Amino acid sequence: MLATLREFAHQFVHTPQLHCIGGNFVPSRSGAVQEVFDPSTGAVLTSVAMGSDHEVNLAVAAAQASFPAWSRTPPVERAVILHRVADALERHKDDLVQVESLDVGKAITATEGFDIPFGIACLRYFADLVQNLVIDVPHALPNIEARTHRIPYGVCGFIFPWNFPYDLLLWNVVPALAAGNTVVIKPSELTPLSTLLVTRLAHEAGLPDGVMNVVVGDGAAGQALAMHPGIKRMSFTGSPKVGKLIGEICGRNLVPLKLELGGKGAAVVFDDVDMDTTAAKLANAITFNTGQVCCTATRWILHEEIHDSLLQKAIAILNSTRIGPALDRETQMGPLVSETHHKRVSNHLELGKAEGAEVIFEAHAVKPDGFERGYYIGPSLLTGDPDNICCREEIFGPSAYVLKFRDEDEAVKLVNRLPYGLANSVWSSDLDRAGRVAEQLIAGNSWVNAHNVFAYGLPYRAVNLSGMGGGVNSPDCLLDYLRPQTIARPLA
Repeated sequence: MLATLREFAHQFVHTPQLHCIGGNFVPSRSGAVQEVFDPSTGAVLTSVAMGSDHEVNLAVAAAQASFPAWSRTPPVERAVILHRVADALERHKDDLVQVESLDVGKAITATEGFDIPFGIACLRYFADLVQNLVIDVPHALPNIEARTHRIPYGVCGFIFPWNFPYDLLLWNVVPALAAGNTVVIKPSELTPLSTLLVTRLAHEAGLPDGVMNVVVGDGAAGQALAMHPGIKRMSFTGSPKVGKLIGEICGRNLVPLKLELGGKGAAVVFDDVDMDTTAAKLANAITFNTGQVCCTATRWILHEEIHDSLLQKAIAILNSTRIGPALDRETQMGPLVSETHHKRVSNHLELGKAEGAEVIFEAHAVKPDGFERGYYIGPSLLTGDPDNICCREEIFGPSAYVLKFRDEDEAVKLVNRLPYGLANSVWSSDLDRAGRVAEQLIAGNSWVNAHNVFAYGLPYRAVNLSGMGGGVNSPDCLLDYLRPQTIARPLA
């Protein structure tokens, strides 16, 4: 049954959207706009102003102007404001659910069950954390009175992709705000709506003007933000290709940088697992957000003793997965985010087949009546040579590549042969073995008997081609946005 669009959400998603600069919602000087599409229907939802270096300059100037007052605001007062923002998001959580689901195309049950409440919890977690943060750490030295003092950097820049626009916004921006920094955000032009709605609600809840600024634009706007001399810290979430470009820019400017990039996560499954539970969780890993999850399990490395039987169970689940529009409460997997991405995923799969990949399972998306123009795709499982492009490269769709292994050493080699390093999982009832293997897998995150594990206080990091510079969701992330400064006085 399709959820009825709430009046507030309906009005928001059908209103042309503008940049937020210095607390004001403003159009682009050039007048440039771009249409925002509903992935479920292929129809236009609204339009959004498209910024350039001009709007980026204005946003950075607004953030610079607001930084002195915001950085001097006592942590407890910043925490009060962040809690008021969380209260505002709570009041509009049903609107946020619908806006995010419509904009991204993700199943509404997933958005209301995970995305929106988890983002609200982020505000409360860092609001509470900053109140107890020790910003002065003394050093025991002979004849020197010394301490390390932590202070906010200044204006921080953020560039986000389209797959989790709401959560990625809050996971990254909230710790920077809690620490006393001001921010300029460049969301994806494909899915800017939840970012703009959160920004509006934050200002209505009392976040001072200029503390949080949003400029929507394409890659040129993102490049202008990364290159701006007023940016003191930078964060980028997206593809390794673009991440390298952002890294080059920040390296030339000597600006500290956080990168959270792509992945090709592996699930190593031993022969002593609970078959039904494991099959269900692996199937869910590739259908969650239609596989548009950088850390999900897109390589299934299965012990030869349970390979066939586990696949049978997983295929039965995938074959029964209900594909449909985002606002249908019966939908288990929505469409891909855009027509362009649909073509990219389809072409990637066809290239893998052309290279010799064998299709184990491929479900064809049945488009519901009235949604024929949506960007739907069915889940699939492939197998073959581990050098196949579909095993080596991130597809970012509901597909996994399946390989067999005989022993621990072979499994570890299969996982670590790729240059990524975001997230892997190990599945076994032998927890000693699971922990031993997890330690050998090269990644920022290794999970046991689960995949896609997130909790506040649990650091989420990346290494190698998957990123660098710290993680999110933990005290480490708050400290990332406080610059250490040594203060010392000789005593003799």
